[in-house]
Amino acid sequence: MVGAVSERRVALVAGVSGIAGSALATRLADEGWDVWGLSRGRTSVPAGVRAVQADLEDRAQLLDVLAGIGPTHVFHTAWKRHATEAENIAVNGAMVRNLLAAAASAGTVRHAALLTGLKHYIGAPDDQGRIETPDTPFTEDMPRRPVQQFYYAQEDELFAAADRYGFTWSVHRAHTIVGHAVGNAMNMGLTLAVQAAVCREEGRPFIFPGSQVRWEGLGDMTDAGLLAEHMLWATTNPQAANEAYNVVNGDVFRWRTMWPKIAAMLGAEPIGYEDRPRPLREQMLDAAPAWRRIAERHQLVEPDVDRVASWWHTDGDLGRGMEMLADMSKSRLAGFTGYVRTEDSFRRLFQQYRVGRVIPPLGDDVAVDRAQMPKELSA
Repeated sequence: MVGAVSERRVALVAGVSGIAGSALATRLADEGWDVWGLSRGRTSVPAGVRAVQADLEDRAQLLDVLAGIGPTHVFHTAWKRHATEAENIAVNGAMVRNLLAAAASAGTVRHAALLTGLKHYIGAPDDQGRIETPDTPFTEDMPRRPVQQFYYAQEDELFAAADRYGFTWSVHRAHTIVGHAVGNAMNMGLTLAVQAAVCREEGRPFIFPGSQVRWEGLGDMTDAGLLAEHMLWATTNPQAANEAYNVVNGDVFRWRTMWPKIAAMLGAEPIGYEDRPRPLREQMLDAAPAWRRIAERHQLVEPDVDRVASWWHTDGDLGRGMEMLADMSKSRLAGFTGYVRTEDSFRRLFQQYRVGRVIPPLGDDVAVDRAQMPKELSA
């Protein structure tokens, strides 16, 4: 009987409608876990996952809806965006605190995993460029920046809850995540696909929106499937517990080589960095009518461009004036061997969106003549 209890694996995934949460819930269900997906609204959940609705800011509601579930493992992949970092800290810290208190009330939680990101090393957007940035690649032993940000508040809530309720923990610091979701606030892959479709519709080039540093410097990204694999690994391996880890694909690239590859996948004509950033919030200012035409013509599932493109997030990511690169040695030395080529992440994602009629199909009429590309973009 004791052995049966020890093998019970009940996952609670907060943020199941997001890129990371959806991929994680799918992976856990495929592995045979009993999976509950928590979100604020009546959003769809992956096959094999049971949905539960609650607001992470409402502890009483969480206690009510989680009663009887008895999760053994809690995964926090959600966040709420606010106008100021002070608000982000207050709200997102409380969300972690409330979730872990409610989940732990049954006395069944053995491990809690928290998803954060590389802003841990560079500060919140308002602090970037104002404070000193450590050299890349970022390593997990680098001290926190001398500023306040909500990732730190979330970590502190996780550590306090682990001490209070007696479970192990892990923190997973991802870079920009490549994965499937619609209506997500931070979705570079879908945003670029929408940008390319609008550019094709209007007969204009697919222009890199970011900074010269991001165009020329090294970078990396995080595949949602790899992130799910990493969270499962840290959750189920005792030697990996009570640690923070960077989680990136394992390859590195320059956007000056990745941009034309993405353009080719999307049937668009690429234009790289030229003398200044060209933010998508400016390039795509009038994109709504073009996207609605595309959606109606191809019977896409979402005609509202604001539900499929997060211009602000891609601008913020690609517009940074610093190189973004994380070291994975800590995970490798602890036994994690997962690897994904970022180019393949994008290719799979775009195909998944086409199959799901989220973005339009490609046809012979939009094939890119690579021989006509500038030399630096055709490589």
